[in-house]
Parts: sequence; structure tokens; C-alpha cells
Amino acid sequence: MFAKRQSALAAAAGAPPEPRSRLAMEPVLTALKKPPVAAGAAGAFVIAAAALFVAVLGDPRAGAPTASAVLERPTAAAAAPTGAEAFGFSGLDIYQDLGPIDPALMGEDGGAQGGFGGGEALITLPDGASVASGQGFSAPVRAPSSPLPPAPIAGLFQPGPNGPLPRIAADGRVPAQAYARPFRSNGKPMVALVVGGLGLNSATTRAAIERLPAEVTLSFVPYAEGLQTWIDMARAHGHEVMIELPMEPTGYPDNDPGPYTLLASGGADDVAVKLDWLLARAVGYFGVTNYLGDRFATSDEGVTALMTNLRQRGLAFLDDGSMRRRPGAFARASADRVVDEEQTPAAILRQFNALEAAAKTHGAALGTGFSYPVTVEAAARWTAGLEARGLQLAPASAMTRRPGR
Repeated sequence: MFAKRQSALAAAAGAPPEPRSRLAMEPVLTALKKPPVAAGAAGAFVIAAAALFVAVLGDPRAGAPTASAVLERPTAAAAAPTGAEAFGFSGLDIYQDLGPIDPALMGEDGGAQGGFGGGEALITLPDGASVASGQGFSAPVRAPSSPLPPAPIAGLFQPGPNGPLPRIAADGRVPAQAYARPFRSNGKPMVALVVGGLGLNSATTRAAIERLPAEVTLSFVPYAEGLQTWIDMARAHGHEVMIELPMEPTGYPDNDPGPYTLLASGGADDVAVKLDWLLARAVGYFGVTNYLGDRFATSDEGVTALMTNLRQRGLAFLDDGSMRRRPGAFARASADRVVDEEQTPAAILRQFNALEAAAKTHGAALGTGFSYPVTVEAAARWTAGLEARGLQLAPASAMTRRPGR
């Protein structure tokens, strides 16, 4: 193929050009003699010449000054602070626009009890965002303190349709006491704290277990993957634990706590079936607490069925304060305040301050909060100064009361 093509090209290149006929050009020359045609042809020639000039030499304005602007999307609103942001040296300016903090909560250097530390903010607050690593916390990791015995404890469980269920032992031992952290009062006013929502985020769960004092009670979400591993880890660090029961809130099902939610319209049988699943998720908890549930709390039948079931199994029930007037479990307590409804360090410290005042007035006070990084960080610093301020940190189980006592 290639040899034949080369021969043809060579033959064409060696042939003389064919003579052009003058007669073929005469009509063109005649048309160009007309003024309109000549003017148009001249304009076309100028345009063609300019185009050729730019193509060969480039843009004649290339060296002239130019300016450009970069358009950027507006940045998203700043996230609420993590623990390290709120209390680290780089975040001290966060206090400039906040209300006063009780001097009793401050150290000699003017900082919150426990000192300040560094750390980068990697956690978005408050709703549903994940934590990339534990570097969002600056409170130190604590060594395990008085580990609690491994669960389950013999005699305190029985087989259920979905796994082991808590029960009262034949010798009268109950989970509400056997799985609670031992406590002895020293005569000072007592404060207790429950930190909940644990098990769904590994970084915040580990931080609560490792950085909070063993006396702080931890509550876990029943849907958490590896729930028993987290509970075992918490007990190994000395924390008593609870399981959170999803209960029907106002606005359900648009506001949905998840599967196996206890419903106000469910009745006693529905409550019993769902509890069989929820309570079988793990072992080693001394009691349960509510997750939402203001609508469920209005159901006499539902609440009575719940309390009866808990009493028969020897479990304590602690709520966030929304079910204070609902007694009936084996042991019972209600929180005096939620400490982190406003998720800023100063607001949380003010709630802790009010909790201390309630304890000094009534002898004991119980607070509850969610495992936001800023809550864990604030709690770690607040608890470090309690003894110096004349208070005793107690596990939440120490706040429970049995019916008739």
C-alpha cells in the first residue's frame, strides 16, 4: 500500500503545472471594476490581513495590564465548639461575649478547674455529626478506677426470646444493686451526673469512658453496634451504666426515636414485647432511663406496664426530669436539671453551678446531659474541683430511692 502511494505522489510532483486559462479570470476582473464590489473586497482583504497578523504574531494587547476576580461560595456558618475549642488556649476568646461564671468554678489562674490544654477541633455540633478522632478533647485520659466486676453476674439473668434478660436472683440480689457502683457517703452534699447517648460514636464514647471520673454514670443507646463491648469497657473503668429506652415523643412518628419505641397507645402487651428486645441488648446495667417520651409519659397504662416490668426484674429507673411524678420501679430517681440544653461552655458551667447550689440546699442533686464533646470536656473539668468546693461526686445509683423508703 505505502509503495503505491509514494509512486503516485512522486509522479504528481514531477509534472509541470497546467496552464490557467485567462478567459476564466475575465468575469472576476470585470466585477472588481465596480466600486461597491471593490470596496467590499478591500474590507475583506483588511480583515483577512489582520487575522493573519494575529495568528502569526499573537495578540497585540497581550502585554497590556489586565485584572481578574475570583468568585467564591459563601462559607458555611461556624459549628458549635468542641471541647478542645471551647477550653483550649486558642479558644479563650469564646468567653468574651458570654455571661459571668461563678468564681467558685475557676482556678487560681483564672481558668476552669483542671487547667487548659491544646487540641484541634474536628467535631461538628450539635446534631448527628461524627468525630474524626479523639483529638477534639483536651481533658486527660484517666487510669481505670476501681473496676466493676465483669457482667453478667451469676443468678441475675435468664434466657429471653432475644437474649439474656435481667432478673432478681433466688437469694434476693437485684441488678439495681449488684451492677451499681459501690458508694459510701462522706457526709458532704452529693452531686451526680449521667452522660447519655453513648455507643453510636466511637470517639465520644471512648472519651466519656476514659476521661470522666468513674463516679459519672454512663447511659448507652440500645441500637449501638458492639454495645456489650462498650459496656464491658465502661465497667472496667469503674463506671456504672444504664440502657436508654426509646419512648414516644410529641410529633411521633415525624419525631421518631427509632425501632421498638414504647408507644402511648401500645398497651401492656406491646410494652412487654418491646422491653424483651431492648433489655436483651446487653448485660451489666443497673437500670434504664428514658430517651424522649413526653407523649408516652401521659399514658397511664403504658407507664404502669413499664414500671411493673422493671420492678419485677429488679431494675432502677432514672429519667431526665420529665417523668418525675411517675413512681413504681424497684428504685427510682429523676434528674434535677439537664446541663447542656445550651451547648456552650459557660452555659454548661452555669448549670453545674446551679446543680451544686441545689445539692447544698437539699443534700443531693442529679444532673443529666448528652455526650457532646463540649459536655464531656466541661464535666471533666467541673468534677475535678468538686471536693475542694465541699461536695462529693456520687454515682447516679446513689440518688435512687426504693418505693416506701
